[in-house]
Amino acid sequence: MEVSADDRLDFGKMGYGCQHYRRRCRIRASCCNEIYPCRHCHNEATSVMSRPFDRHELNRFDVKQVVCAVCDTEQPVARVCTNCGVNMGEYFCEICKFFDDDIEKGQFHCEDCGICRVGGRENYFHCKKCGSCYSVNLRDNHSCIENSMQHHCPICYEFLFDTLKDVAVMKCGHTMHRECYFEMIKRDKYCCPICSKSVTDMSKAWKQLDEEIEATVMPEEYRHKKVWILCNDCNDTTEVYFHIIGQKCCHCQSYNTRAIAPPVLPQ
Repeated sequence: MEVSADDRLDFGKMGYGCQHYRRRCRIRASCCNEIYPCRHCHNEATSVMSRPFDRHELNRFDVKQVVCAVCDTEQPVARVCTNCGVNMGEYFCEICKFFDDDIEKGQFHCEDCGICRVGGRENYFHCKKCGSCYSVNLRDNHSCIENSMQHHCPICYEFLFDTLKDVAVMKCGHTMHRECYFEMIKRDKYCCPICSKSVTDMSKAWKQLDEEIEATVMPEEYRHKKVWILCNDCNDTTEVYFHIIGQKCCHCQSYNTRAIAPPVLPQ
């Protein structure tokens, strides 16, 4: 029975791959000349090598050769196998040397980011100042920080720009893994680890602190003591009455403050 060209292209679809991608090819890493299912498999394997100087990561753009998972033929990077004619990836990016059969992820290549993203092009826009793709829900609705994704997650220290995990953009504009963000909130940490601004609406908590302070009378020797504070939320500096529970910013009513040295007045 003769197999049609379309059937040949689809042969083995979703039947090959690794924990990261479904694909019908493996890649030869140009850095160490070894064959791996994908660059993440390579990076995971090399990151635990016993000798630190042997540890390294694969640059996706340096991949030149792939091995068809169906017929085991090594060949230059291309969508279709030159030997057996299967489509080695339903989604294929020649720039990133990226193959994936699971197109429900909505893969697309962002020219500005220079790499492939997932989630559907229609659901994302590239913020020029932040230097990364964000959800369209954040268009004109986030604080821009230059190259905000070009750093490591402040919780787990994994690089964010090309992470496989979902990323949370906080009110202050800084970023971290979404799972790290929720773990931080679960541990009652409500400030950005980078800039210390509040990451969520704290108005109910501030009201509760108002009530606790009103119910807690300070000893006579501290009742009229004043301190200078810096508000982490609005950056205002003010002189306020000291209280053991907390000091409230007079400008934005936040208790996310810290005591500072009094300002030096000009002579």
